Amino acid sequence: MPRPRSKNFQWLWRILVTAILYFAVMLFGHLADHLILFPTRSPINAGGAVRRMVPFDNGQLELWIAQSQRARSNGSVDVYVLRFYGNADRAERWPAEEAEMWNDRAVEIWGMNYPGFGDSTGPARLSKIGPAAVTAFDELKIKAGDRPIVVFGTSIGATAALHVAASRQAGVVGLILQNPPPLRELILRRFGWWNLWLLAGPVALQIPKDLDSIANANAVHVPAIFLLAEKDEVVPPGYHRVVVDAYAGDKRVISLRGAHHNDPIEGTALADLNKAFDWLLPKAASPPKRQLSG
Repeated sequence: MPRPRSKNFQWLWRILVTAILYFAVMLFGHLADHLILFPTRSPINAGGAVRRMVPFDNGQLELWIAQSQRARSNGSVDVYVLRFYGNADRAERWPAEEAEMWNDRAVEIWGMNYPGFGDSTGPARLSKIGPAAVTAFDELKIKAGDRPIVVFGTSIGATAALHVAASRQAGVVGLILQNPPPLRELILRRFGWWNLWLLAGPVALQIPKDLDSIANANAVHVPAIFLLAEKDEVVPPGYHRVVVDAYAGDKRVISLRGAHHNDPIEGTALADLNKAFDWLLPKAASPPKRQLSG
């Protein structure tokens, strides 16, 4: 006997409801934010770093600032570093330690907590990272004046750093990018196959345009240092190279041999970074040569 028509309608109704729920979750559930960002608010010892709160998006943005010993001794700063960390990290954890990485230079580090992280007003949203990063840069620029600003981003922080450099090219003298992810491509190519792109596709579409590392890399012409972990298990090295190859400015690549995604920069790698820093600053101070046409 043929199946009763009422049962056919029940199956169609279930499929329709499932489809509606799927699209509702994909479009309005902030799925990319929940899958990519890992905000925490628990107190963290900031060492000698000093907190600075600046207005942002009807709330406040938390910055942590530390100077190197040379800067404190001189009473002045030669180079400012605007620092963006990974999505499971916090800004107060590092500036005091990182300020001493720069080979006895007079450096001041400004680390930013993304919205929803630490005491930065939330919720944690990918769409807020780009505007927050530009706000932090503009605040730093007021203090730095004509002194050089280098923007340093690690992991998802590299997407913020590239956005700042693309948006404020006149103010950024150079970039340091550690394990930079092309977020949309990473999601689609690495995670799409096992869910037939039903999950990865909508998540990739939710990545904000201002965090498109490839487009931003194509638009930036200041010199850049790339620090690439050889055994990165989070952002495989092949994806690092996508950003490196897209970068339009002069660049120097430092391979972090044997390093994984979250390993610190130390030993030979730190020495190589300081040598590259010497290259970056004079390079940044010299205007690019124009090619003669005809």
